[in-house]
Amino acid sequence: MTQVLDVAATAAALPWVPLAEAIARVAQDPQVRVPTRLVMPLDGGGHLFAMPAADARVAITKLITLTPANAGTGHPTIQGDVVVFDVPTGARLAVLDGPTVTARRTAAVSLCALRHLAPGLAGPLLVVGAGVQGRAHLEALSTGLGLNEVWVASARAASADALVRHAQGLGLTARRVDDLARAAANAAVIVTATPAQAVVLHGPLRPDAVVVAVGAYTPHMQELDPALCRWIATHGQIVLDTRDADHEAGDVLQAGLPVSDYPHLGTVLAQPAPQKGGPLLFKSCGWGGWDLAAAQLVVSAL
Repeated sequence: MTQVLDVAATAAALPWVPLAEAIARVAQDPQVRVPTRLVMPLDGGGHLFAMPAADARVAITKLITLTPANAGTGHPTIQGDVVVFDVPTGARLAVLDGPTVTARRTAAVSLCALRHLAPGLAGPLLVVGAGVQGRAHLEALSTGLGLNEVWVASARAASADALVRHAQGLGLTARRVDDLARAAANAAVIVTATPAQAVVLHGPLRPDAVVVAVGAYTPHMQELDPALCRWIATHGQIVLDTRDADHEAGDVLQAGLPVSDYPHLGTVLAQPAPQKGGPLLFKSCGWGGWDLAAAQLVVSAL
């Protein structure tokens, strides 16, 4: 019988650290197959996404709509489902809440990357953007990395204050910051999770800063100043979530950098933790394999 999980049940089935571990396994599994996602423009500026993926046991398709015009209207900007199938029998096993899977697997990918690339981070954590991804990253990185001091910056003070209250409810030390440049210059970890309609992070940053950029997932979107990307490339390292980011990582592409030269998560996870110092940029664009990892975790508990 198909299990239909609502928002709360989907979130409960995807705890942060086990999900990050499932993502690490998928990133290194040669049996995982992920066709290029289909993105169909819709009237009014929205998009329909169809994202299939499979391994030898589980097949999924995530079908969601992204409607930026819904921001501030009370309607979600992302809506849809992840349908999970058993490969040997073809049976439908589960239907998961698509936006919840998207939020949690994206933040868990960041957690997976930082656990390997930057172990021992002490914070503070600066979250730029107080929406769904800002909240998910706050939860994932505080839980999985033990970061307990959080600064929140947002274009809307009310949104920042709401996320600060949420962080405080989790037992974290949290405050809103209104001077983003000053906060960024002192933060150890910076997550940019904005609509990526304009550059929000310019620098200067700490020489050991870790930047996780998730808002820009097309070549025309951008959150990071091109000069900042070039500075990180010169003095530190850039890592992508997948090879698909070679043509999707707007921040890096618009900086004129050789995107295909940079390693991706599956590559770095197969190697010892890097010893190279300097700043780190982890650029995440999303991939159906991360949704597959979430589905695998859910199926293992059915």
